[in-house]
Amino acid sequence: MNLKEKLRVIPDFPKPGINFIDITTLLKDGAAMKAALDQMAEMLSGVEADVLVGPEARGFLVGAPLAYKLGAGFVPVRKAGKLPGAVLQATYELEYGQDTLEIHKDAIMPGTRVLVVDDLLATGGTVWSSADLVRQLGGDIVGFAFLIELEFLRGREKLAGYPVYSLIRYQSE
Repeated sequence: MNLKEKLRVIPDFPKPGINFIDITTLLKDGAAMKAALDQMAEMLSGVEADVLVGPEARGFLVGAPLAYKLGAGFVPVRKAGKLPGAVLQATYELEYGQDTLEIHKDAIMPGTRVLVVDDLLATGGTVWSSADLVRQLGGDIVGFAFLIELEFLRGREKLAGYPVYSLIRYQSE
């Protein structure tokens, strides 16, 4: 199954010049979603992670079912103001603006092996900020995993020194 064919590209969203890769067309197709998660689990079979961390919101859609398949826990990283307990915050730059993420202060214990998972690697700002929160809590980043990687935006460079796994790659816009 060609998973790339199951994705939809929406031009000029969320602003002119950005081509948004929409995963909802893949997710609504049960066979495609199963194939994507099975392939990601296979790709990550040798990674030893206690917990997967996924940033809001699409990181939840990939991270939680993948954590289940890998037998690991899942910790959500939310946008500011969404978590009820004591939190740590990280602000980062997007391709088209700025955002703030939060994690519960008790979500990761020191020494916990953490795989950061998101649907898409673009510039790497979102997952790098998520990893920064994990490191502040004493967690050990064992890698980063993505359903999609936009190689031409060079987000992998921001994650240098860590294993980076991606299932579907776009080499150019």
